[in-house]
Amino acid sequence: MSLGFVRLAAATLLAASFVTYLTGVSAAEIDYARMALERRYTTPHSLGSNYKFDPRDGWQTVNTTNLSYKYSSRADLDPDIDNDSDDLDDSGDSEGHTLEARSKRKASHKTNKKAVKKAAKATSKISKTSKKTTAKSAKSTTKKLTGSTTGVLTGGLKKVIDTLKGIGKPEPVTITWYTGHDLLNPSCWDNTPWHPSDGSFAAALTMEGWTTKPSCFKFLELCHQPTKCVFVRVVDSCAGCAKGSKHVDLTKAAFSSLADLDTGLLTVQMRPATDPKDGWLEDLWGPKV
Repeated sequence: MSLGFVRLAAATLLAASFVTYLTGVSAAEIDYARMALERRYTTPHSLGSNYKFDPRDGWQTVNTTNLSYKYSSRADLDPDIDNDSDDLDDSGDSEGHTLEARSKRKASHKTNKKAVKKAAKATSKISKTSKKTTAKSAKSTTKKLTGSTTGVLTGGLKKVIDTLKGIGKPEPVTITWYTGHDLLNPSCWDNTPWHPSDGSFAAALTMEGWTTKPSCFKFLELCHQPTKCVFVRVVDSCAGCAKGSKHVDLTKAAFSSLADLDTGLLTVQMRPATDPKDGWLEDLWGPKV
């Protein structure tokens, strides 16, 4: 090992220590703040037990379903099945982002299978790692975060939470959940390596006929009841959703926050939401645009 390398390593360590000394915020504290933020966005929130869904506050009623076409293995068993129902929606959205059918954006079945397995393996690994975090460690870090040296960090967390809120006109919509290869190649992007996982909080909307649907990349607030609401981001189209229906297809994590995955048809309230200004979580919502 050269003397120059030793000096460089020492200088790097000293610089990192100096930054920690100046800010009073360690890497562990920053990681905890991110975990706290992620829990905030993945845990159902309440509007209060006495809250009334009023269209003047931006609410719409939508149905949520568990469509059998999404989970059958017919396409896997018979590659000659006609997929003409997945025609492109050439209407586009209000911001010029065209929603395309998932089947037109997919690579070969073999490639998709590997990608799904890889994503599932990664999700499993993350889940196992999270379970190893002890309550004692979390409690200790919480005390540090409430200290005066990290006031700016906790203040920033509150600011982020306050920026994501439901707004606008509400309406009823239908929701389902999707998984597996349907998660790949979200149509709101022309080309992106990212795709939602079962743990993301993302949505795919009816591809054709819903003329007033929210456009790509918009955030939505969905409520099954006033005490059970979640925020999701529009990232894809739903070619299998009935033409003209107000249908919101959710990732498993988002759907299960509102109801059990075994639930069939479900109507929920939906309204637009603001974008989070800070603390972006790509795992939940995809790349920022």
